[in-house]
Amino acid sequence: MTRRWLSRYSLKYFKSIVYMLQASEYNLREYFAWLKRITDFRFVMKRKKLVMTSKAKLLLLSLWTMALLVAVLEILFIIQFVSTVNWLWFLVTASLIIITPILLAYLVIIPLWLGQMLIQWPKEYFIIKKAKDKVAKLRAFKIAIAGSYGKTTFKENLKVILNQSKKVAATIGNQNTPIGISCFIEKLSGKEEILIFELGEYYPGDITKLCEIVKPGIGVITGINEAHLEKFKTLKRSVNTIFELADYVKSENLYINAENDLAKSKADPQNHLYSKNGVNGWLVKDVKISVKSTKFTAFNKEKEIKVNTKLLGAHQIGPLVACIAISDKLGLSAEKIEKGISEITSFEHRMEPEYRRDGSIWIDDTYNGNPDGVKATIEFLRMIKNHRIIYVTPGLVEMGNRNEQVHNQIGKQLAGVADKVILIRNSVTSWIKKGLNDNGFKGEIIWYDDAITCYNSLPSLVKSGDIVVLQNDWPDNYV
Repeated sequence: MTRRWLSRYSLKYFKSIVYMLQASEYNLREYFAWLKRITDFRFVMKRKKLVMTSKAKLLLLSLWTMALLVAVLEILFIIQFVSTVNWLWFLVTASLIIITPILLAYLVIIPLWLGQMLIQWPKEYFIIKKAKDKVAKLRAFKIAIAGSYGKTTFKENLKVILNQSKKVAATIGNQNTPIGISCFIEKLSGKEEILIFELGEYYPGDITKLCEIVKPGIGVITGINEAHLEKFKTLKRSVNTIFELADYVKSENLYINAENDLAKSKADPQNHLYSKNGVNGWLVKDVKISVKSTKFTAFNKEKEIKVNTKLLGAHQIGPLVACIAISDKLGLSAEKIEKGISEITSFEHRMEPEYRRDGSIWIDDTYNGNPDGVKATIEFLRMIKNHRIIYVTPGLVEMGNRNEQVHNQIGKQLAGVADKVILIRNSVTSWIKKGLNDNGFKGEIIWYDDAITCYNSLPSLVKSGDIVVLQNDWPDNYV
């Protein structure tokens, strides 16, 4: 408690406050909850640092200005105390010194709100309006991808394939919000033939807002699960939000992951359901999964495509077949599609393998923060023989009221697959341990207090032939 109180007087304090707002995406409920959890404001920034945007600079300036005004008041009160020897002035000054840092952490929302109302929201309104006007004039065919997970991988796969014979542009990074997508549209040349948009969802109505900007011709729903359940509160609201996409594309132009029960249950009979078995007349045969590749043959009555990709896991097959079907629909030849798939590589922090000189294989899956992704990774590991499996995880975030159930299930899934499970201690990993024990885990459980210490210690635990999976990485605001 003393450390928490004293850390408010650190020179890093204001920077930490603004970082917490930024990392919480200026969601005040998350920011206030984080404030209550902090034990030392000097060590808030661990995994990332404050990005000095215009908003961050304005908030820092506001905090220092408010602090300076209070400091002037304190000096005046001290002068008054010295001149009158009235202890009331001393008590007022002491109270200000104690309470000001605490108050500033809350008062910062005033300049935040004013900045949003007077600067940010009007600016964003005109940027989005301009994007809508530009989209209306573009001739490019538009594809929108929504879902709780798998959006980025699907988007990147489809982009690589379509690029073989079309001029394609796709959103990058975190360009999945109205302002992010609008900024992406602003940079388009107008010569593109196909545009691919990843749609982000955090609250009901989000997909509707994005579709009103994008006006998609084809839609893809990659799956729905507990991701962001803390914000949505119920899975039903997650399902309804993501299926807002169905209101903007024709039923026969919507592709839905049939291996996800929640998505499948909401599908229309005219939608295309894709899975590892195929989609829309395309079938799959000759599947071969290894630690270095995924191979299979996709075929229909007229064409056959031999798939050989560096993407790992059987869960990649369904999305790839859907990409094949969409690419075929948009006029690509079988040869171009096959060549495009051969050029696909693993994406950063998503089942990204590193084949080390010591003979071990490290799989970076630290951007995998959803239950279906975890299950897919574990099923991939289950298929791999003659390797010792080391699984490292801090668990998942934003699972809402299904936190215990989700993490207990992860433990049960791991029990028959992993040889070592390394848990980074936090509020959910005890449930993973319980799941492991409940399912008769015979391997070793190792605990670490933080991710950095864990990652630094890992090389000493690994030997040739081991497969090491780094699954998920908690942001600072969840630690």
